[in-house]
Amino acid sequence: MNLEQKEWWSQFLNDEHGIIIDVRTEDEFESGKIPGSLNIDIYKGQGFIYEIEELDKSKNFYVYCAAGVRSANACGVMQQLGFENVFNLVGGFSNWDGPTD
Repeated sequence: MNLEQKEWWSQFLNDEHGIIIDVRTEDEFESGKIPGSLNIDIYKGQGFIYEIEELDKSKNFYVYCAAGVRSANACGVMQQLGFENVFNLVGGFSNWDGPTD
């Protein structure tokens, strides 16, 4: 579930079923993000659950936040909801040295 940046990014780039999810707040998301990521704020509580449940569980999800804690929690929630392939970015966006928007 937890992947270091290099493995997380290269695995995503080679994954035709991969989707990136940013679980930070909207303000954090607007200040910079990994290209192509969806913003589903984990702080929305039940709203987060509702949005996550709309996703296709057959896809592979690459999840990140600012430091890796919220995204690890989000991965745990997603697994409880039946998602099998969720990958947390260790260190989060604050340690990201890949492309950004």
